[in-house]
Amino acid sequence: MSGVLRPDVHAGRVAVISGGGTGIGRAVALDLAAGGARVVICGRRPEPLEVVRDEIVKAGGQCLALTADIREDVTSVVDAAMAEYGRVDILVNNAGGQFAAPAEQISPGGWRAVHRLAVDAAWALTREVAVRSMIPNRSGVVFFIAFSPRRGIPGMVHASAARAALENLAAGLALEWSRYGIRSVCVAPGTIATEGLQENYTDEDRRRWAQAVPLGRLGTPDDVAGLISFLASDGGAYVTGTTVVVDGGADAWGAGYPVPEVEA
Repeated sequence: MSGVLRPDVHAGRVAVISGGGTGIGRAVALDLAAGGARVVICGRRPEPLEVVRDEIVKAGGQCLALTADIREDVTSVVDAAMAEYGRVDILVNNAGGQFAAPAEQISPGGWRAVHRLAVDAAWALTREVAVRSMIPNRSGVVFFIAFSPRRGIPGMVHASAARAALENLAAGLALEWSRYGIRSVCVAPGTIATEGLQENYTDEDRRRWAQAVPLGRLGTPDDVAGLISFLASDGGAYVTGTTVVVDGGADAWGAGYPVPEVEA
């Protein structure tokens, strides 16, 4: 397991991470476990979840891996977490899915599918965790995952609109739930070199995206996981209701490539 914070920074805490078998979710699970958190990971495919669980357990941590589709049922996930560990202190709404398409070619079904997972399922899981654990315990932190650049992404208007909704949700929940001791933070990664980026895009795509990053490289899952782990710790205790961008400066730079030509 990785981790740059002290090994007991999350001791006594329980973390639930959706989409915890691959990419950013996997890195977050490993980092929080490295800090002493007991971890619950969920996703639709059991194989990657089991690999992450075994890695955490081998390193001396505790992990519960649950095969679940949070679009259909979040109650069973929270049931299992509460039965195993008795509480949830950290929730990372990492699960999501999107596809690239020109805006005019996105069907109502395609739009709905993206928002159902990124927004609706995240809200359902957040509400379930809050009502059953965080509000009664008067403590907790909820994370949402947005996108950078935050001003819009060509070919991804459905997905970037969904992630913008999560930014507003994080802010609104902080206003309402701070009285319960619950923090709500949105983290906006830039282009992250996950397995999906490797499998679904070309070397030329990745090279072009890296050129738009002032730091000169794509991000890694560990870049995002380290930030979330810090924000979940006591060191981040005064951070709530905001979006923290982790993108190597891409949002500050802009789109980084020419605008499309105007058609006659």
